[in-house]
Amino acid sequence: MREKIHPEYHTIKVVMTDGTEYLTRSTWGKEGDTMNLDIDPNSHPAWTGGQQQLLDRGGRLSKFKSKFANLGI
Repeated sequence: MREKIHPEYHTIKVVMTDGTEYLTRSTWGKEGDTMNLDIDPNSHPAWTGGQQQLLDRGGRLSKFKSKFANLGI
């Protein structure tokens, strides 16, 4: 294996949205850093069954809905 071409692989702490924490190995940050997640399997609609509303940032969701509103008719 060639030297000095691979990123450093070290242990970091990941904090989920509900406050639970776990240690994992990653190339993100540096040894001992903490990654605070904004979205995780406990809060993302893909895993929770879609109970949360999608945020419309910049009107993109509204534009999409209006563009394809008559597609299924």
